Amino acid sequence: MNTAVNVNVVHESEAQRQHARIKIPAKLRLLNGQPNAPLVRLEDLSAGGLSYVAPANLRPAVGEVIKGRLQFLIDNLGLAMDVELQVRSLDSATGRVGCQFQHLEAQDIATLRHLITSHLSGDIVSMGEVLATLQRDNFTKARKVKDGGSGMSAFGRMRAVTFSVGIFIVGLAAFGFVFKSVYGMYFVSHSTAGLVSVPTTDVTMPREGTVTSLVGADGNVAKGAPLASFTTSMLDMLKGNLDPDEMQPAKIEELFGRQLAGTLTSPCDCVVGKQLVANGQYANKGQVIFQLTPRNVAANVDARFTYRQFADVQPGARVNFQVAGEGGTRGGQIVSATSLNPVDLSSDIRVQIKPDESISSSLAGRPVEVVSDRGPSLNWLIDKATAAGL
Repeated sequence: MNTAVNVNVVHESEAQRQHARIKIPAKLRLLNGQPNAPLVRLEDLSAGGLSYVAPANLRPAVGEVIKGRLQFLIDNLGLAMDVELQVRSLDSATGRVGCQFQHLEAQDIATLRHLITSHLSGDIVSMGEVLATLQRDNFTKARKVKDGGSGMSAFGRMRAVTFSVGIFIVGLAAFGFVFKSVYGMYFVSHSTAGLVSVPTTDVTMPREGTVTSLVGADGNVAKGAPLASFTTSMLDMLKGNLDPDEMQPAKIEELFGRQLAGTLTSPCDCVVGKQLVANGQYANKGQVIFQLTPRNVAANVDARFTYRQFADVQPGARVNFQVAGEGGTRGGQIVSATSLNPVDLSSDIRVQIKPDESISSSLAGRPVEVVSDRGPSLNWLIDKATAAGL
């Protein structure tokens, strides 16, 4: 047995053609400005080019670009295709010219592929098949080249990273906004109104007369210290205590002309919150002159909630609030919840909140925003874990 190796044998994969060449009945009309546009027969045709035998007087140079019109006969109908050809080879002995297609359109490529494939498989080409081929999309998008950013400059990479980080931050902010909105809608209850409240003491007018305040500019008064002086007529003091003999016009005129002075004193160590009657004005008996706020008394927070938030404002519930003018948030516990109007069941619920840290009485009357957060928190998770025995 001969085991010698034939070194002249070359595997087909080492010398295979880029496109299959076939001999197909077709003609090429040369359109390079010749007066009669000569018609030549194709030697072979492929998807990448063609070859023909040129007449002796019409042989082009290698590298020259010529224009022509391919003509096919299908179902006794002529099919023409205008093409641009670049001469790649020229056999001066036989006149064979090898050309490569230039700037073929997608429809021309699809038509050539269909004609060549059908001819290789032995199928009969019909005009209907050619039209159907031209109607469908025979091409796909080119694959992206993944170079791992090796083709980008340092500035281009920095721009790409910056843009990606910016998009990520914007997306994260949008997600946080949506999450906060949904959380606030389903888990957070806001009060309709709220203020800092402290117990107050009213000082009323004992007699009818005029009032003059004796309180200093700071508004602080000690227990028993004078708050204001008042003057009233003698007639008002003795009204109802005069005998009929003393009710003479002259006696009444004399009593009316006499004035008595008195002093209002503070019942506690307080701060004057409001003076309801201005100095020198007349006040009736029993009319409130001053509203006093005791000093060193812890203030509470009063707030209103709607009945839809009934389950969130039960006594013992934890809430957070912020006093107007303060930057931080305080915590507290609801100690009582009552209806503003027991007759009208559609009215709001009034709650009283005891702060965890004492609030200065000087903040009395300041507006407060109260928030009841019933959503999951760290303490909520700890309570759940403890209840489960973990």
